[in-house]
Amino acid sequence: MTTPAPQPVAFVTGAAGFIGFHLCTRLLADGFRVVGIDSLNDYYDVALKQRRQSMLLQNPSFTAITAKIEEPNRLMDLFEEYRFDVVVHLAAQAGVRYSIDNPRAYVEANLVGTFELLEAIRAYPPRHSLLASTSSVYGANTDMPYRETDKVDTQMSFYAATKKSNEMMAHSYAHLYDLPITMFRFFTVYGPWGRPDMALFKFTKAILNGDPIDIYNNGEMQRDFTYVTDLVQGIRLLIDTPPVRPDDGVSPDGDSLSTVAPWRAVNVGNSNSVPLLDFVDAIEKALGRKAIRNMMPMQAGDVPATWADAGLLNELTGYVPTTDIQHGVQAFVDWYRDYYEI
Repeated sequence: MTTPAPQPVAFVTGAAGFIGFHLCTRLLADGFRVVGIDSLNDYYDVALKQRRQSMLLQNPSFTAITAKIEEPNRLMDLFEEYRFDVVVHLAAQAGVRYSIDNPRAYVEANLVGTFELLEAIRAYPPRHSLLASTSSVYGANTDMPYRETDKVDTQMSFYAATKKSNEMMAHSYAHLYDLPITMFRFFTVYGPWGRPDMALFKFTKAILNGDPIDIYNNGEMQRDFTYVTDLVQGIRLLIDTPPVRPDDGVSPDGDSLSTVAPWRAVNVGNSNSVPLLDFVDAIEKALGRKAIRNMMPMQAGDVPATWADAGLLNELTGYVPTTDIQHGVQAFVDWYRDYYEI
């Protein structure tokens, strides 16, 4: 009689967040035991985070930990207890604009918190660790679509700078301790259960209330909008694709794989840059209402366009996100109306 394989244990930071909630839901459906940590801070509506967490807790294979990842030795203790098979690090202080007003929050959560995580990974290595980066690391780059092999030294916000620092920190640990680490750079993620500080949420709320929406750079903006379940599918496939340090010290052509470490960066985007005004049109259509458009100048720290080359993701996993903006926005609007009983 064969012994059944043990249930794999995944650790997800930022588990009550927008992406964390969707990822945990997917991992639980795939048979993982999931330990999720989240500080449940008040950067945005705590009730929304608590609602996500309560839904996850309906599954007996989910364990919720409420704590800050930057708390000394908090993660080390969890790693010692659970000996995780997979780690997905999503916890961070998010937001480009907020990083101008409160940069210390980004030092604590993004830099110190990631350091604490890397120390725990070093002490109790999982088979693969995946850390969230962002399209914002491409900064002032103007050659598009963005490729993982592009130079990324011109970040435009402190948020982006902390994420680039996370990539460098992770690379050093991967090199020194032979830890397989994938950095996934995601592009303007949206969908049901999204963050209230993001454009789709704010625009939907304002249009329904009859309030004007602020459109920056006079609408001359483009974004590679990525539907949240598409992002989660990319992460899920990457979990099973840990990087391996090249024996010959040479990276394959077009691959961001380090020459000296089991480390790579991977774009997870829709490979389609959509004009901001087309995005607003899609929201208006989904709501059946017109927006009052307040045209504004470009905000400090922002970039006019993002566009992912997802070729490496496809080469590694056979997958490229495909959800179009009309279907994705409609799904969010349907959720919003249901959640807020509108």
